[in-house]
Amino acid sequence: MSKYGIQKTVELSYSEAVTKVKNELKEEGFGVLAEIDMQKTFKEKLDKEMNNYLILEACNPAFAFEGIGEESELGLLLPCNVIVYENDNEETEVAAIDPVKALGMSEDKRVNEIAKEIKSRLTRVIENI
Repeated sequence: MSKYGIQKTVELSYSEAVTKVKNELKEEGFGVLAEIDMQKTFKEKLDKEMNNYLILEACNPAFAFEGIGEESELGLLLPCNVIVYENDNEETEVAAIDPVKALGMSEDKRVNEIAKEIKSRLTRVIENI
C-alpha cells in the first residue's frame, strides 16, 4: 500500500512492465510527456548504483486543459507521475500518484471532480498491469 498513490507488485519483468504501463496509459487517454531514468541519472550525477527506476510523467491533455482553465496554478501539481521500479527483492512494482490527494489542495469543486476521474483511470492502469 502506497501512502502517495495506487501501487501494485506485478509478475512481469521491469522492461515488460514499462511497456505495459505505457500501453495502459494510452488506453486511458494519457500521453507520456517525459521519462526519467533514475538509475541512469544517479549513476551519471552521483556515481551511485540503484535498481531500475523509471518515472513516467503522464498527462491526459483534455483533463489538464480543463483543470488549468478552472485554476491557473494547477499546473504546479501536474503531470501525474507513474513509476516502474525493481524493489530490493527483485520484484517489479508499478505505482501512480493519487490525484485526489495531489489535487486535494484545490478548493475548486470541478478540479476535485476531475481528480476523481483521473484517479479512476489511473487505478485501471495499475490494475491492468
